[in-house]
Amino acid sequence: MRKIVLLITMALLVLVGSLQAQNTEQKLFREDKKILQEKLDSLLAIEAEHAVKEKAFTLEADQVVFKYGHTAYVNSNTNFVSVQGDKAVVQVAFNIPISGPNGLGGVTVNGSVSSYEVKKNKQGSLSVTMNVMGTGISARVDISIYKGTNQATVDISPNFNSNRFSLQGVVLPLEKSNVFKGRSF
Repeated sequence: MRKIVLLITMALLVLVGSLQAQNTEQKLFREDKKILQEKLDSLLAIEAEHAVKEKAFTLEADQVVFKYGHTAYVNSNTNFVSVQGDKAVVQVAFNIPISGPNGLGGVTVNGSVSSYEVKKNKQGSLSVTMNVMGTGISARVDISIYKGTNQATVDISPNFNSNRFSLQGVVLPLEKSNVFKGRSF
């Protein structure tokens, strides 16, 4: 009887030891994963900063925040702000059954970029300000890219009314962007 109790005790000790080893391995795996994610975010931030300075980027948004704080989650392929040289495209398309002016359930406007300014603050965040003027748009566009990542917020403030809104998403170089542009006016 004592031998059976001794065997069961030994088996339990071995089991507890292996569980502790697994917990240690899981902690190390989580730490490694966190370090890798930080390095990846750092590389994406450098890439985004370079694209912004070259005026060749797209902010693909997955969330829209309206004037009074209401939010809507949207498809990043059809909601974006894109800048290529002195030209800009602003498109919003909501997931609704009505096609809208752009054929996607929203609006697409093309314009020319003026007063393009890139600044880096003391905390390391990047801010881009520009005016976009075109047939369907006359607005001030302010982009804030957070330190150490390519996550960004763009505030679009029309010049002729107060229907401002914000888009939240990621900044990507044009060659890595995957957006679908609707009809524009």
